[in-house]
Amino acid sequence: MAKDVLVTTEWVAAHKNDPNVLLVEVDVDTSAYESGHIQGAIAWNWTTQLNDQVRRDILNHEQWAELLSNSGATPETLIVLYGDNNNWFAAFAYWQLKIFGHENVKLMDGGRKKWELEGRELVKEVPSRTKTQYPVPNRDLDTSIRARQIDVLNSLNKGNVALVDVRSPQEFTGEVIAPPGMTETAQRGGHIPGAVNVPWGKAVNEDGTFKSEAELKQLYESVGVTPDKEVIAYCRIGERSSHTWFVLRELLGFQNVKNYDGSWTEWGSMVGVPIER
Repeated sequence: MAKDVLVTTEWVAAHKNDPNVLLVEVDVDTSAYESGHIQGAIAWNWTTQLNDQVRRDILNHEQWAELLSNSGATPETLIVLYGDNNNWFAAFAYWQLKIFGHENVKLMDGGRKKWELEGRELVKEVPSRTKTQYPVPNRDLDTSIRARQIDVLNSLNKGNVALVDVRSPQEFTGEVIAPPGMTETAQRGGHIPGAVNVPWGKAVNEDGTFKSEAELKQLYESVGVTPDKEVIAYCRIGERSSHTWFVLRELLGFQNVKNYDGSWTEWGSMVGVPIER
């Protein structure tokens, strides 16, 4: 694997109380944390804490500094993220932290699923962390790992750009617009022209851990997603594609990978953009 970006459940069990480690659970089901979590972990709510509450956007410098201050973090803190659904929103938080500029961050391989499969302890007590003053960085956000709608539109029909739709085959064909029970939707079904469909779940094993480097390379290169191309991943609202972005950039070491977090809820609702079915 390309970088030291994962920790094991064993590592977390041994280091969860280290003073320089901040363990954060980020779940699709925002009530999962309250039902039991790893001792010492705090929770970030993706709906209220990882999205701007007025604009449809990710957090800005000031919002990230406030969240990290309230979480008791400093620029040196190692943030270890994990969550349900094999780390969907944990990967979304990871991706945003990289944009913000917090470098010391890792995912717990396998997420909540692996921790529970191993029968490890879950507690209900919420830790109290001393608030810090995380400084607001005096540099721009790193937008090199984020694609906006205009970037995707400009990439169409370019042979050196690979679009990866990580949704289910039913979403890709337009048979459904959103998975069952998901409320964020779009006006139209289908996919962005030229995209290949590699559902995010193909990158993980049964226990939620990531597949081997050789397996991951084969998975993407077999459909033309290669390290020499610019790669743009998308899903419905940007969390599943964060997971695929993590695989391609952080595990396989692709140099030019972007997450299009506007994803299908944006593209499928815009007037006049091309859609394939």
